[in-house]
Amino acid sequence: MTANTLTARPATIADADAMAAIYNEGMEDRVATFETSLRTAQDLAGWFDGQHPVIAVVDQDNQVVAYAATFSYADRCCYAGIAEFSVYVRRSHRGKGVGVVAMTALIDAAAEAGFWKLLSRVFVENKASLGLLRSVGFREVGVHEKHGKLDGVWRDVVAVERVLEANLA
Repeated sequence: MTANTLTARPATIADADAMAAIYNEGMEDRVATFETSLRTAQDLAGWFDGQHPVIAVVDQDNQVVAYAATFSYADRCCYAGIAEFSVYVRRSHRGKGVGVVAMTALIDAAAEAGFWKLLSRVFVENKASLGLLRSVGFREVGVHEKHGKLDGVWRDVVAVERVLEANLA
C-alpha cells in the first residue's frame, strides 16, 4: 500500500464505527490517549457538528484506515479560531504514510473552515506521532510534566501547534 492508493475525504457519521475501532486500537496501545473506556460510533456522533472538520482516509476498497479530527479548544470567543486535533491510524497501516495523508487533509480543511491554529498534546514516548507532526509543519512547544495519569502512572505530554498563516489577516 502506498499513499497514492489512499483517499482523504470528509468523514461522515457512517464512518463512525470504523473510526471508533481505530481509536480503540490507539487506546489499547497506551501511547495515544489518557482515555481508558472503549468508544462506540455513538460516542463519536458529537464530533460531526458541522463546524469542526473530521477527515477519513480510505483505501482502494473504501475501508477507513485512518482519521484526523478537530475539536473545540475553549469556550472563550478569543479562542474561536483555535482547534484541538487528534489523528489515529489503524494499527495495520501505521508507518506507511497514512498519517501524513490524514493530517495534510485536516490542515487544509481546518484552514478552509477558518481556523488559524491547530494544537494537541502527544505522549513523549509516541515518537511516531511526533515525527509525523514535525513532517507536516507542527512545532513542539514544550513538555507538560505529569499531565495526567494512565494506569496509575503519571505521564508527560509534548504540546504541539501549527499556525495556519493564511487565516491570520
